[in-house]
Amino acid sequence: MRIIPDSELIINPDGSAFHLHIKPEQLSDKIVMMGDPERVTMTASFFDSIECDVRSREFHTVTGMYKGKRLTAISHGIGTDNIDIVVTELDALANVDFNTRMVKKEFKQLTMIRVGTSGGMQPHCPVGSYVVSEKSIGFDGLLHYYAGSREICDEDFEEAFQKHVGWSPYHCLPYVVNADEELVDKIGYDMIRGVTISATGFYGPQGRHVRLSLADPDLNAKIESFRFGDHSITNYEMESSAIAGLGKLMGHKCMTVCAIIANRVALDSNADYKGSTEDLMKIVLERI
Repeated sequence: MRIIPDSELIINPDGSAFHLHIKPEQLSDKIVMMGDPERVTMTASFFDSIECDVRSREFHTVTGMYKGKRLTAISHGIGTDNIDIVVTELDALANVDFNTRMVKKEFKQLTMIRVGTSGGMQPHCPVGSYVVSEKSIGFDGLLHYYAGSREICDEDFEEAFQKHVGWSPYHCLPYVVNADEELVDKIGYDMIRGVTISATGFYGPQGRHVRLSLADPDLNAKIESFRFGDHSITNYEMESSAIAGLGKLMGHKCMTVCAIIANRVALDSNADYKGSTEDLMKIVLERI
């Protein structure tokens, strides 16, 4: 069996994962994820007891008990590059022996749910609604760096999307991945189900024009009008594709659910969205 080199999986002197700074015994197999480190503090305030509270860079991790369930809340920062770090280290914490640096014989499946905020792309996704990402479209290209990615992607959807929007050859090829169906049914049975784009940035890559002009000013309109069977693209954010893709490649159960805090069609937004994310987090904690 392969011994993972020090340079491939860096373990801190205290036995914790390099970026997250948590140890294997501090991780639950049920994980709620969010971008903002302070939102972890909010989530932990609902816990009945706290086992550990660790901060490192933008990564804030709290493991504790909630109504008899041992849960881990963790912040992942912004972007799919951070998701590559977080999901890889969470998987290693669960499935690599940090002493021998070898993959454990028995696989431990993790459940990872990202609870985020997002901008709606359809009239039926108003500000204040909750959208579960049945499918995610990655504009980031992250999954293309891993073997086996083609086997888990929806290539027909990808081809239709690229053709409809006239995808630029200067962009990374988009990939489309399904979330875990069982998890979507369990968490989002009464929520809007849709297709979520994970963009590579917040401004230009999501069609926002501040001072720099957009390379394709009509891209959002083309995205809004795209249909593939019964599917339409419902919302923009920046992480769901990597969570769904890496999770599926690794054998974990993953999904993203977002509170809609802006509607790009109606040009409506809500900068004071604390209540909606708190309510959504409570729902996820109950159902996970």
